[in-house]
Amino acid sequence: MANLVLASTSPRRKELLQQIGVSFTQLSIDINEDVASAEKPEEYVLRLAKEKAAAGFECLSTAERANHVVLAADTTVVCNGKILAKPESLNHSKEILNQLSGQEHLVMSAIGLHSRDKTQQEIVITKVKFRVISDAEIEAYWLTGEPQDKAGSYGIQGLGAVFVESIEGSYSNVVGLPLCETAQRLNQFNIASWQETSTANAESIL
Repeated sequence: MANLVLASTSPRRKELLQQIGVSFTQLSIDINEDVASAEKPEEYVLRLAKEKAAAGFECLSTAERANHVVLAADTTVVCNGKILAKPESLNHSKEILNQLSGQEHLVMSAIGLHSRDKTQQEIVITKVKFRVISDAEIEAYWLTGEPQDKAGSYGIQGLGAVFVESIEGSYSNVVGLPLCETAQRLNQFNIASWQETSTANAESIL
């Protein structure tokens, strides 16, 4: 069985992989995440997932590359065709969440896998509908610290769930890693879910 490396330090992606009983190690990577000129949201997340997985594979030793698979992911929130990034300030968070207030938006997550022999990418899209939210709620939410490192300025798995009126599609995709599709792709790399010996410990290898 191949060994899995998660090219991400995201605690949410770590927890999601642990949820399905996959053993893995983690590493931290740093790539340019700027949107390219005229790049569509779908193209953007797929490119980043591919580049993150490739960057993670380059971090492995020659020996590790023989039997390791690198998994990477990228998630973005899209409203009316516009990518909504992580907020840089309270005012930016207000701008983002006011766009989402009372509206339907898309959450796009792309996964990328890279091994010595092959690479794969897949994108999963979930529709999320927000109820109308007030500026007072946005300010109070900002003060919790939760939205400050999240695309779209909210976390559906946390306090931000109170804004979500409905969801159509994968819930884990909105959190940051579509588990159904990830498990299916991992199977193609000879990595199974519910591993008998797995406690899904995620120790850093870098």
